[in-house]
Amino acid sequence: MQIAKLDNLALHWREDGDRNGKPVVFANSLGTDLRLWDALLPLLPEGLRFIRYDKRGHGLSSCPPAPFTLTDLVDDAEKLLDHLGISEALFVGLSIGGMIAQGLAVRRPDQIRALVLSNTAARMGDAAMWQQRIALIRQQGMDALADMIMQRWFAPPFLASDAQEAWRNMLRHTPLDGYLGCCQALASADMTDILPRILQPTLGIAGSLDGACPPKLVQETIEKIPNAHMALIEGTGHLPCVEAPQEFARLLIRFFKETNHA
Repeated sequence: MQIAKLDNLALHWREDGDRNGKPVVFANSLGTDLRLWDALLPLLPEGLRFIRYDKRGHGLSSCPPAPFTLTDLVDDAEKLLDHLGISEALFVGLSIGGMIAQGLAVRRPDQIRALVLSNTAARMGDAAMWQQRIALIRQQGMDALADMIMQRWFAPPFLASDAQEAWRNMLRHTPLDGYLGCCQALASADMTDILPRILQPTLGIAGSLDGACPPKLVQETIEKIPNAHMALIEGTGHLPCVEAPQEFARLLIRFFKETNHA
């Protein structure tokens, strides 16, 4: 386990692959940790440097006092990449991780040379929805929303399998302050105005059955980015890298080649 101490924050991160290879950075979704990418990484080409991390309040990273803002989360990613000496990375962000990617791509184009925006949008939900979720969790705990969140994350066949139980447990074991802090960040986050300033090659990925960020929202975001295109993974929900890792890997490998990042 590796910890990067960044000002008042300790971020847990992991490195796989070739440490001398071109960097690929992964940022995960709300309620998951860096294990989100476990099934995907063995399917990706050798010779690349894979970096993943637990955002603040998730996994083994520390949890500063809430509330958080999306700017805080972008700051964390920027400081981590500087700490690791990473530039010219291909950044893969899913859900809130994709919103972090959008902000970092505009702020630090030296760090990010290409983007994969998976199951994400410029704005996800509205303030009222997030405040309602925050209030319910504070009153009743994470278990009150676990079934609903699982249904938004996964397609019915996956939900019917034993595999979904591990993801439910990951959600339930997310530190409450970390989860609620990121909910507060999402309640106020809107990246719409910066989308035309994302000049890096960008691949959008959507799951056809995503209940948290439907394909239409992904498409509307991708259409506002100058050098972007979108792919749809049929029969998957909000976490297609879990439900269909081989198809997700195929799309990434093709994008690596298109951007000369292989």
